Amino acid sequence: MAKRRLSVSLTRLVVVLTALMLGHYLEQNPAVAQTTSRETFPSPQTAPSLPQLPTSSETGSLVDDTYILGIGDTLRVDIFNIPDYSGDFRVLSGGSLNIPVVGSIFVEGLSVAQATEQIEQSLADYVRRPNVTLSVIGTRPMQIAIAGEVRRPGAYQVSEGGGAAELPTLTQAIELADGITQLADIRQIEVKRRLPGSSSPLSNRTDGLQTIPINLWDLLKEGDLSKDLQLQDGDRIIIPTANTLSAGEVTELATASFSPDQITINVVGEVGSPGSVLVPPNTPLNQAILAAGGFNNRARKGTVNLVRLNPNGTATERELEVDFAQGVSEDTNPSLRPNDTIIVQRSGLARTSDTFGGILAPLNFGLNILRLFGL
Repeated sequence: MAKRRLSVSLTRLVVVLTALMLGHYLEQNPAVAQTTSRETFPSPQTAPSLPQLPTSSETGSLVDDTYILGIGDTLRVDIFNIPDYSGDFRVLSGGSLNIPVVGSIFVEGLSVAQATEQIEQSLADYVRRPNVTLSVIGTRPMQIAIAGEVRRPGAYQVSEGGGAAELPTLTQAIELADGITQLADIRQIEVKRRLPGSSSPLSNRTDGLQTIPINLWDLLKEGDLSKDLQLQDGDRIIIPTANTLSAGEVTELATASFSPDQITINVVGEVGSPGSVLVPPNTPLNQAILAAGGFNNRARKGTVNLVRLNPNGTATERELEVDFAQGVSEDTNPSLRPNDTIIVQRSGLARTSDTFGGILAPLNFGLNILRLFGL
């Protein structure tokens, strides 16, 4: 029994002495001590300095995981439990991030989610089960194109890049193009967008684009902000032509934030200032006549003609009675649409006077000649 107790005591003494020796060794070799709590990591190289930008802890990511990365974006890379190797990195001209230890990682054309996975795979050779959080803290300048039923179709730069503002939306881009036209079908807008990964050298995609259908009528009628799509660099917006629009829909559409603040209508004939006139949307016919200077003394003041272009490409003309005391009415004092033309005819007396003036003009010319020669 005594021998057994002596054996146990000696074993405990060996364990204590071993622990003391190991502790002393680790104090003298801190690098070895660090490897006992996490995987061995090579010493990082000094990364090029970047301008001071807000960190992800201050602003959060400017975009969601579907945002497609490109040259000029600035990213915050956080590696869980390894802060020494986290930091801010810019997507360089070759489309890559230059991360310490790992080196160059191609991310151009990838979504944020895909780039996160790519970085984790590259770190897997150095870290067991790496956990990476990727945030976009600075966006590159953004170019989009808009075609179809807007007043100024074309290409636009919709952000300067580098700032902390949110990405521009579809309605903001439409406003940049001076708003929609009266022929716009906002129920069937399409946004053509590059697919994530389609520009990667490892990608075998052949399609390259996705089509995102947008119904802005839901935004207009129900306030559904999810329909106001956040745009990305390279998006192409197509606004088709409507086949039919009711008078009520045209009136409501004219009040939308992405409709123009003014429309151009034409007033021709016997008014004070004939020609093109800028008026607010939904201006009634009577007010447009007054904006053009009102009837002159040769005008037929009882009726005017209204010529309107229809969404299907046809034109209609109708005669309307004019009563300046009349309120807005589709039958007698309709709200005007862009490019409507109001024709103010001559009165019967003015036509008669012009007719006799034309007949008597040669006689008057002859009398003037005789007077010239004193006859």
